[in-house]
Amino acid sequence: MAGTWPRGYVLLSVLFSMLSGCAGRSNPQADARLKLKDLHLEHTQIVAADYYSAGHDISWKTMLFGVPRFKVPASCRVKLVPTPSADSHIESEVWMPTMAWNGRLWSVGNGGLAGSIDEISMHLALSRGYATSGTDTGHSARDQEGGWALNHPDKLVDFGWRAIHETALTAKALIRGLQGKPPAFSYFASASNGGREALNEAQRFPEDYDGIEAGAPAFDGSNNVVSGSWMEQKLLNTEGSWIPKSKLKAIQAASLAACDELDGLKDGLIDDPRRCHLKPEALVCKGPETENCLMPEQVASLKALYDGPGGEDPAHFRYYGFEHGGEVGWGEWSLSSGPRKSVLYQFALEFHRNIIDSDPAWTLEQFEFSHDNIDADLRMGSVYDARDPDLSRFAARGGKLILYHGWSDQALQPRLTIDYYQRVQSAAGEAAAANFVVLYMVPGMWHVFAGDGPNAFGQAMAPAPSASKANNIGSVLIAWVEQGEPPGPVVAGKYDNDFKAVLVPDDMIPTRTRPLCLYPQVARWLGKGSIDDAKNFSCSPPPADTGV
Repeated sequence: MAGTWPRGYVLLSVLFSMLSGCAGRSNPQADARLKLKDLHLEHTQIVAADYYSAGHDISWKTMLFGVPRFKVPASCRVKLVPTPSADSHIESEVWMPTMAWNGRLWSVGNGGLAGSIDEISMHLALSRGYATSGTDTGHSARDQEGGWALNHPDKLVDFGWRAIHETALTAKALIRGLQGKPPAFSYFASASNGGREALNEAQRFPEDYDGIEAGAPAFDGSNNVVSGSWMEQKLLNTEGSWIPKSKLKAIQAASLAACDELDGLKDGLIDDPRRCHLKPEALVCKGPETENCLMPEQVASLKALYDGPGGEDPAHFRYYGFEHGGEVGWGEWSLSSGPRKSVLYQFALEFHRNIIDSDPAWTLEQFEFSHDNIDADLRMGSVYDARDPDLSRFAARGGKLILYHGWSDQALQPRLTIDYYQRVQSAAGEAAAANFVVLYMVPGMWHVFAGDGPNAFGQAMAPAPSASKANNIGSVLIAWVEQGEPPGPVVAGKYDNDFKAVLVPDDMIPTRTRPLCLYPQVARWLGKGSIDDAKNFSCSPPPADTGV
């Protein structure tokens, strides 16, 4: 596939003085780095190569998550610009420890519509001994802005799949030049749009990574755009259709009251919302409107949010809605402070205006499900979606894939990930699929992080050397790839600061733990001991009425 793009080799010797300055701070590896003068990269320019002494951190960024700083080792950091097409300008970075490298590459992805490099995840990987790489996927913008894609099909390809692949190739070439050997093992871990990037790598370029972690993947992105547009339109159907986010607590309380004990345990979590059949009509106001009830038009909107558009094309996936039990998490995503202000509404506009319809004046009032689902698929499917269930090439070279998704995800529909996993099983055979792909469903977890249930298990971040595969999904992936140890249950924790717990779990004590089981198994209380302690649960087959 790469052979169809312009080549334009760039000789790195013209930049060698800059690179050798980076290398010269670490004498034990100077000989290996001298090989850079003979290194060629395809259609790629190195724009900077800098040495950073030990202790450099990004405290001003991580303070948002309650983490004061990352302490990182001395490193060489290279900035590159791959240009695989005439309209490409992909900014990528590759960081490598100058001492005590653990021999692994841990690459990171992007959220939303990308537009920047995830330096927080890269700093964390570097601090734990990994070489690491990241990219802006070919444009500079906030992750909810799509204007860069308007009438720029090559930039859409870069964003869709090409930039991640180009960065993988470049990272490995630079590591080989700077370290004198390639990575022993290469990993890619990300979520949301980054989960889509992860699955594109497994499907299109199975040789790029040995282990891949894809969380809450937006793999059927054209589906997500259509479903989200349809649901936002329903919220604007009439003047009375809007649901103030102040009512979400009452809606979630009704879901929990109706469905919390379906698993035999009243713990504030719905383990499998597919078993929950709360009727939104039960919330209708019996008198004047209050925050604890819904008016009839709001009931119709709530039903639309739960049900989604429905319908299914054989080559596509079903158009789902959101699940019971995590409604409070819908706030900023679907509702925000009022109509036309939510994240979901913004994404609907950006995708339609700049990618699907190529019309900057497009409004949600123009959306029509009956033809927009087809247009979205035609415009985005081949470059954006990652829904091919045939992972035979990835499996044949020993690749391992871990999927996970929170049942209370307010952004992407968790049932889609189950559907994809089951299609992979059908394509490979269930027994064969177990050798290269597993799925964890997380009760109570919102989009990738946080939520009401235990939701911190090392997701999306490079694991520390001390991390255990008992409670860190990254360590599970490494053990599976490097020692052939198959995944098992992973203990998730609930913390006062869930985001900080994913970044620096050793600094915090969980208030509740619960095992995450290999789908379709579910965690069941043993009947004694605290329900907040994972040791009092075991993984068991699901109840017969889940339909799985």
